[in-house]
Amino acid sequence: MQRTRTTVLLASVLLVLAGFGAALAEEGHKDHGEHKDQMEHTGQMVVRGEVLDMACYVAHEAKGPEHAACAERCARGGQPMGLLAEDGTVYLLYANHKDGSAFESTKEYAGQNVVISGIMATRAGIKGLEVNSVKPL
Repeated sequence: MQRTRTTVLLASVLLVLAGFGAALAEEGHKDHGEHKDQMEHTGQMVVRGEVLDMACYVAHEAKGPEHAACAERCARGGQPMGLLAEDGTVYLLYANHKDGSAFESTKEYAGQNVVISGIMATRAGIKGLEVNSVKPL
């Protein structure tokens, strides 16, 4: 009997914690604009450059055709992606929250030169680019 009560109590606590975690996750995505004073949006832009896997680029400055196969494996494995623009600027790439298909397509071009259309934003010195479309060069 004691074991059954303990099991029921533990299951109840776990359900409450799971619900609390889900509520926090939903709250975090509810209003992306609540910190507008800390983020600068520059609007829609088109950028040409090489799709990087950020893990290898930041750690070893790995890029270019000789790194393309590794970059694609890393991107498909979930490593963050970036874009090394023709002017030398590096943008952290991220998905549109409503439709991430263009971002997902970008993974197949890791290590290659592309044209990305998206919305650029800067926060805490990090330049990000929401991927709305991608085309190989």
